[in-house]
Amino acid sequence: VQLQASGGGLVQAGGSLRLSCAASGRTFSAYAMGWFRQALGKEREFVATISWGGGGSTNYADSVKGRFTISRDNDKNTVYLQMNSLKPEDTAVYYCAAKRGVLGGRKADDFGSWGQGTQVTVSS
Repeated sequence: VQLQASGGGLVQAGGSLRLSCAASGRTFSAYAMGWFRQALGKEREFVATISWGGGGSTNYADSVKGRFTISRDNDKNTVYLQMNSLKPEDTAVYYCAAKRGVLGGRKADDFGSWGQGTQVTVSS
């Protein structure tokens, strides 16, 4: 599956952004999806994941829990990351990823397909 992330930008602290990740192919629903991020000079870290199919299972990093929401629309082959109450420490390049199977994991190595990344910058 090929992935294309979009929706990043510059926002003030406390603001919101919604990231989108469009997937190619007709088997999107067979993939668990995830979002990761990488700040400058830091390692890539887990943000959120959603299970395949209807997306009934989600999992979040503690740092974003209660502020970010991952969702999917299988009719549009798209996964979203709604980010509210953004903080300067959320500044990073955000990547979407796909893993064939029911559940995603928290490790980047669990995911076999990656999008190109979209920059999110939160100003204080």
